[in-house]
Amino acid sequence: MHRFAITLLGALTLGSALAQTQPLGSIDLPAGTGAGYHSPNSPFAPLAERADVVPWSVLTAVKTRAEKNRILPHFGLAQLALHQKTQRVQGFMMPLEPGERQKHFLISSVPLTCSFCLPGGPESMVEVKTKTPVKYSMEPVVVEGTFAVLNDDPYGLYYRMVDATSVK
Repeated sequence: MHRFAITLLGALTLGSALAQTQPLGSIDLPAGTGAGYHSPNSPFAPLAERADVVPWSVLTAVKTRAEKNRILPHFGLAQLALHQKTQRVQGFMMPLEPGERQKHFLISSVPLTCSFCLPGGPESMVEVKTKTPVKYSMEPVVVEGTFAVLNDDPYGLYYRMVDATSVK
């Protein structure tokens, strides 16, 4: 199996397992908790609010539904309004291949190195394919590209950005 698929399936399996601990489509968590939540006890600073990026609260607000032994997203108007438009997303890189520069990676709402942060499922990550390689960083990055909302991705992803570029 391709290395990307193994990495992605591992990340999504964890997120799906967490999502299945609550009734599907009815996860009502208090504001500031749930997938992609960054604990105030974390030694890592949470992402600074930026008006020029899509807020993670919009992406993680997606509901889910069970269909033929699968969990599929049920997008609201806020998520559907992003589809096939140029968007910016800020987050932490999750490389899919070894190397200092990445053209294909996941961007997550919380750092992977943070043991105090609750891991999220597919609602708290975006697959990114860039025009030119982006230097890997443990610091937050901002990327801009054509954003896609995925109804039934074979890897279980909810969001993808293509033709992306790094933004300072």
